Amino acid sequence: MSLSNLPNIKHTQSGQFFLLAGPCAIEGEEMALRIAERVVKITDRLEIPYVFKGSFKKANRSRIDSFTGIGDERALKILEKVGKTFDIPTVTDIHEISDAQMAAAYVDVLQIPAFLVRQTDLVVAAAETGKVINLKKGQFMSPESMQYAVRKVKDSGNENAWITDRGTMFGYQDMVVDFRGIPTMQQFAPTVLDVTHSLQQPNQSSGVTGGRPDKIETIARAGIATGVDGLFIETHFDPSQAKSDGANMLALEYLEGVLSRLTKLRSVVNNF
Repeated sequence: MSLSNLPNIKHTQSGQFFLLAGPCAIEGEEMALRIAERVVKITDRLEIPYVFKGSFKKANRSRIDSFTGIGDERALKILEKVGKTFDIPTVTDIHEISDAQMAAAYVDVLQIPAFLVRQTDLVVAAAETGKVINLKKGQFMSPESMQYAVRKVKDSGNENAWITDRGTMFGYQDMVVDFRGIPTMQQFAPTVLDVTHSLQQPNQSSGVTGGRPDKIETIARAGIATGVDGLFIETHFDPSQAKSDGANMLALEYLEGVLSRLTKLRSVVNNF
């Protein structure tokens, strides 16, 4: 799978999975730069192609008093600075048609959230920017149905689409990953496994989402064994203090060990 349509992407010939990683939300410049610097050092050593991830705003919140962001333009400028400082591509999610052109001026990949992936006007607006479009599979959608989201991107004149699986709703307050869906979706586009969101436990009774970060490496290993193209991992220096999705994040101190073991597994899978 080629990543040549992304600027500044490194290690594309390493045979490793590529990585989308960073905080759930941009909380400030210092934290974004610190996280990016650490992940860049790790991925350079392990020869993992890396894209920095951070949401410039959080529009899908359970409660009106939940953190939504530090300001759209301020957060987007931080994403731009991260990309230029470390010479890496960046990704952020968009929620409205007007977000597409605005965010495209600052980042390299536009992500369509899972709950919005069927919104035709939003997908088309993102595709028309010419950026790589990362389509999150809806928690309510089958792997097979994602071909139509990919087709919307391509019919808009943009061949650069990815699919990211972030789990499927299991009852009201849990998520499961159906690993049969990975090879199915790879027929349509390069496929990423969103490890951390797959471990969310939505809690609508209190309005605060839980998670199972202790299972992050388990899910990631299964994805690598299945042959997924990339991994998506949200990480933070102190997940307990993160302003969004801290309950299912990977503490940054554990990232190097997890990725090191996953690269070894990927090498085995490549030679299987």
